Amino acid sequence: MDHANSLEQGFAGGGVPGAGESVLEINGLKTHFFTPDGVVRAVDGVSCEVRRGETLGVVGESGCGKSVTALSILRLVADPPGRIVGGSIRFEGRDLLAASEAEMEALRGNDISMIFQEPMTSLNPLYTVGRQIGEAIALHQGASKREAMEQAVEFLRRVHIPEPERRAHSYPHHLSGGMRQRVMIAMALCCNPKVLIADEPTTALDVTIQAQILELMREMQGSYGQAIVLITHDMGVVAENADRVVVMYAGRKVEEAEVDELFDRPGHPYTKGLLGAIPSLEVAATAGPGRGRLNEIEGMVPSLANLPPGCTFAPRCGYATDDCRNAYPPHREHRPGHWVACWHADRLLGEEG
Repeated sequence: MDHANSLEQGFAGGGVPGAGESVLEINGLKTHFFTPDGVVRAVDGVSCEVRRGETLGVVGESGCGKSVTALSILRLVADPPGRIVGGSIRFEGRDLLAASEAEMEALRGNDISMIFQEPMTSLNPLYTVGRQIGEAIALHQGASKREAMEQAVEFLRRVHIPEPERRAHSYPHHLSGGMRQRVMIAMALCCNPKVLIADEPTTALDVTIQAQILELMREMQGSYGQAIVLITHDMGVVAENADRVVVMYAGRKVEEAEVDELFDRPGHPYTKGLLGAIPSLEVAATAGPGRGRLNEIEGMVPSLANLPPGCTFAPRCGYATDDCRNAYPPHREHRPGHWVACWHADRLLGEEG
């Protein structure tokens, strides 16, 4: 328990050491899957950075490459069929793509942790949750079995699991979905990682439990100072929890901005479509009986094995011109910190201005 207590004391009231510095840098990342139907470009030239103590939201429809980007960071992409074919991933200046498997095993769960979408597929059904958390502590921190179990109980307490001493001896199937997700958070944070990747951490949970889980993540970040990469398709979750946002579409980053800037002035038609599809209680309350439908983005995400020429969003875009269909737009900084890959970004930003 001394380890856990010392961590909390280290951040209490003192802010995040080095806040604002880049801890993780991804540059031109390409992760492709080689299948009988062709090459699937799941991640195709994505670049971004994650800063200490911040929450970076990564948003987009299913199949846009969010989760594959996260798995690539930890080098967990199954090979075959997947392979990182280009780019670089640097953690505190260290090239992860050049690291040995032994070095990556030491880094996973210790310096960079991940919370997966469905805890039942990530927790071992044959072991108690206390043992699983304790094994991570013993492996990375060198604690004895007894010390590791004590720390596991303490972390269960910190993620607000009632009766943590008893719950530590429970198996995953004994716990509700929300409790299992809390166990996953405890396991992810037990070694005080510098980066926490949360891949759809509230999927399949009801809205009340979703809010509790997200609040818990904010609380733990406040105590321990992790940078969080929050992967989601829910723009409402992004609005409430992210500091900066990366919008992905068809394996590429199409927009990046501070969260307030992105919601106030979306510069890409896809981002504008996502924001237009968010239900508004205020609008619904004031609209008459003939109120209109929610905005929708027509069409589907294209096959990543057969992407159209030019901008991949052009077939679904109301702003598309011949320029869009002929060449992919450059990723340019149109406002300070606001990057957009769209031939019509200035027009859209002017409309929102």
